[in-house]
Amino acid sequence: MADPSTTPLIRAARRDDAAAIARFNAAMAAETESITLDAATLRAGVEAVLDDPRHGFYLVAEVGGAVVACLMITYEWSDWRNGEWWWLQSVYVETAHRRGGLFRAMYDAVERRVRDTPQAIGLRLYVERDNARAMGTYRALGMHETAYRVFEKGTASRALLEADAHGA
Repeated sequence: MADPSTTPLIRAARRDDAAAIARFNAAMAAETESITLDAATLRAGVEAVLDDPRHGFYLVAEVGGAVVACLMITYEWSDWRNGEWWWLQSVYVETAHRRGGLFRAMYDAVERRVRDTPQAIGLRLYVERDNARAMGTYRALGMHETAYRVFEKGTASRALLEADAHGA
């Protein structure tokens, strides 16, 4: 019989998970991009998703009653396919719980939701170009690299925030 203190529970995030999710997102930004996010903006962004499902949703993984991992799904409408791409974003697993199958469990839960959602046509994500470990994980899940590159340009106020975050 599985030990309930170590068996992960994958569930939809709730409003009371906002602090943990914001903490995970801040840690991810520091680890992957060496940037410090504004805590108030980050918390408001997390709460916006939790309060309005049009923005997407979060899944969290609990171990022993503590939230130790999260991911976010956002939506992109495809007029070519008359459906929604689901974008995996804000994936974070606490260091002590990495390489133990938590991301796989969350990913499997997302895949089940995609299959059960008629307008969902597939999963996409972006990854830092030098993050070979993450790319290996995604390939092992059956994902493949596409021919697309991501370009962006923020609004004036957002561009200033991003420039500050990147040390420009």
